Amino acid sequence: MIIIGRLTRDAVINQLKDEREVVNFSIAVNDFYKPKGSDGVQLTTFYNCSYWINSKLAKNLKKGSLVEVLGRIYITTYAAGDGSVKASLNCHVNQIKIHTWQKNAATMDTIPKSTMLNGEGDDLPF
Repeated sequence: MIIIGRLTRDAVINQLKDEREVVNFSIAVNDFYKPKGSDGVQLTTFYNCSYWINSKLAKNLKKGSLVEVLGRIYITTYAAGDGSVKASLNCHVNQIKIHTWQKNAATMDTIPKSTMLNGEGDDLPF
């Protein structure tokens, strides 16, 4: 299944006892529909994702980035502290494509103005 959404927090790398690493992150997918006779309903679905192929990718998965993941969806049930049964949507990710990178304002401030304008300074050709 293909999921396109925004990361809800920065990705984290978890290491297992056998030295394997997994990248865990969560994606929020917003949807809107308008039932007949209603103003409309905003719906957000959250997916807990795990990526086992390359842990180096975690440094690029920052909160707010728009990503597309391809993987297998499954549901996990668990008992909450109050005894009620809960469920979560999970995705075992095979491929990740980052559509928009989360901009870092501190990085933009350190780039010289001439570099941002391809070395032409303040003189623009138009």
